[in-house]
Amino acid sequence: MIIKYVSEVDVCRVYLCPMRKFAISDIHGCIFSLQALLDKIALSTSDELYLLGDYIDRGPDSKGVIDLVLSLQANGYRVYCLRGNHEQMLLESLNGWNTYFDWIDNWGGQQTMDSFEALVPKKIPAPYWDFFNGLGYFSEVDGYILVHAGLDFSRDNPLQPNKDMLYLRNWYGQLDREWLDGRIIVHGHTPVAKQEVEDMLRNLHRLPVIDIDGGCFAKHLPGKGYLCAFDMTNRELFFQKNLDDMSGYWKSR
Repeated sequence: MIIKYVSEVDVCRVYLCPMRKFAISDIHGCIFSLQALLDKIALSTSDELYLLGDYIDRGPDSKGVIDLVLSLQANGYRVYCLRGNHEQMLLESLNGWNTYFDWIDNWGGQQTMDSFEALVPKKIPAPYWDFFNGLGYFSEVDGYILVHAGLDFSRDNPLQPNKDMLYLRNWYGQLDREWLDGRIIVHGHTPVAKQEVEDMLRNLHRLPVIDIDGGCFAKHLPGKGYLCAFDMTNRELFFQKNLDDMSGYWKSR
């Protein structure tokens, strides 16, 4: 990654706070938007970056997104990656034609296959499968629980890895504050408007959850079309409007 411009504010932020911890979710193949957002936050090797899944599908360059993540890791950036439901669907597409065509036809899988120039998933090179298979379900860091979609509080242990962590919606009503014990849940998966993300940050004292999926792929919808980075260290949000060509996905809808 090349940082194109670092302001005085960015320099002060990097050197006065040697380690910042960021979360980003639901990139969906939008490589230019991701690159611009990383430049905006002036990501350095002293920071930690947590990616909450859905690197692929819908956007034009899923392969490029994974390549950038792997390149950052190879060049000393501390990047930690979780699994999203779209990576899960790609993994399950190997199970048979029904799951494959469901992913292709309904979830933007065709854009992923095109980015890899692959006719079938097995033609995606092995290092990428190693990446997808190695993705975890959640992380805990500095009083935050990071997960792609949410936690099922009806389970004895909400942090037992399970597919609900990748697919849950509308789960805030079962939130167990006693179990959370002051921790805050950061997730994506459900696209919300920029204003709603900002409102959730302001109201963390009321509801200890923040959804950072700004609907990057859905830039035609009011308030959406943003890739969001949450600076967990300073409780600050950064937004990047989608810079990628989404026409291929929407023409297939």
